[in-house]
Amino acid sequence: MSAPERQASFADAVVAVVASIPSGEVLTYGEVATEAGSAGAARAVGRVLADGTVPMPWWRVVTASGRLVPGNEVEHARRLRSEGIRMTRSGERVAMRTR
Repeated sequence: MSAPERQASFADAVVAVVASIPSGEVLTYGEVATEAGSAGAARAVGRVLADGTVPMPWWRVVTASGRLVPGNEVEHARRLRSEGIRMTRSGERVAMRTR
C-alpha cells in the first residue's frame, strides 16, 4: 500500500470512529487513533479533524486532559454543553471521568 493510500485509509478510519461517538460522550485524540488502528497517532487524528472536508462530530474529540480545540474553544464548549457534557468551572476543559 502506498503512502497516500495509507493516509486515506487512516483518515477513513478516523472519520468512522468519530462518526460513531454517541451524543453526550467524548473520546481523546489518542483513543480515536487507537480505535482507528494507529495507536500513538493522536496528532494525525487532529490533522484529519482539522481538514474539515468530511462532516463529522469533531467536537466530541478532546485532548487527554480534556482541553478543547485551541482557537475554537467557545464553539467547542457550546456544542459539548448542548449535549450535556460537563465542563470544568473555567469552561476550558471537559470534566474528564476517571476510571
